[in-house]
Amino acid sequence: MSVSAVSRCVQRLEASVGQSLFERDRRSMRLTSAGSTLKHYAEQAVDDWDRVRRDLTSERDLVGEVSLFCSVTASFSVLSPVLESFRQAHPGVHIMLHAGDQADGVGRVLEGRDDVAVTVRPDTLAARLDFLTLTESSMCLCIPAADCATRQALKLDGQLAAPDFWSDVPFIVPERGITRDMIDAWFIGRGVTRPRLYAQVAGHEAIVAMVALGLGVGFAPEIVVRNSGFEAGIERLPLDPPLPDLRIGLCALRRRLRSPLVRSLWRVAARTYDLPV
Repeated sequence: MSVSAVSRCVQRLEASVGQSLFERDRRSMRLTSAGSTLKHYAEQAVDDWDRVRRDLTSERDLVGEVSLFCSVTASFSVLSPVLESFRQAHPGVHIMLHAGDQADGVGRVLEGRDDVAVTVRPDTLAARLDFLTLTESSMCLCIPAADCATRQALKLDGQLAAPDFWSDVPFIVPERGITRDMIDAWFIGRGVTRPRLYAQVAGHEAIVAMVALGLGVGFAPEIVVRNSGFEAGIERLPLDPPLPDLRIGLCALRRRLRSPLVRSLWRVAARTYDLPV
């Protein structure tokens, strides 16, 4: 919808309830007390509608759309077998797939922009969320396989343990997200307060590609390295201490799981990966 169309809808709502729903200034908008009350009512109404549809509709006859967010790698390495089974079970349900940086997955679900996201499970999961772990992946330290300035700077002669050595290596890291937090904590644990950052990029796929091109050293999930098409161009170095393994799976709002469409996708994913439903 256009901005003007949204504004007209809000004006009609405010005229209908007889109160302002938003407090507005030049920089932002926020809900008034009346707006919060109406939002709560709207969420209950949507839940009631989902409940009625669930009572009146067989899961075999489901029709509608599920909005799903995932990274490029996850779309074929994690999601592909789920969607194949889901299409066979529910041909009337359309999957609206949005691709992007997995670091945005949890936020998009919390904001209501997508019903489900394939993402990394955060250490602390919001109470409103549910998470279904489908697979796990270790984190790798990747260096260029080809002879280049970055590889020569590594020296690879036992100096990898020295903090001053790590401070001189050009690193390519995620610009945000769970893995960025893990990497920052790893640097601090090694005594590196200011690592040399060649680039901060969105998505692990870009990190693997840039390392293979000899532009720097980077951290990436093993699942991304294997499916990147650049595996032959990188070499893995052991990490001491190793980074924690990533738990990768589906994330959704608990209340959205009451929707027959979202719940069916969740159940198909669990069956596909031989998990308890």
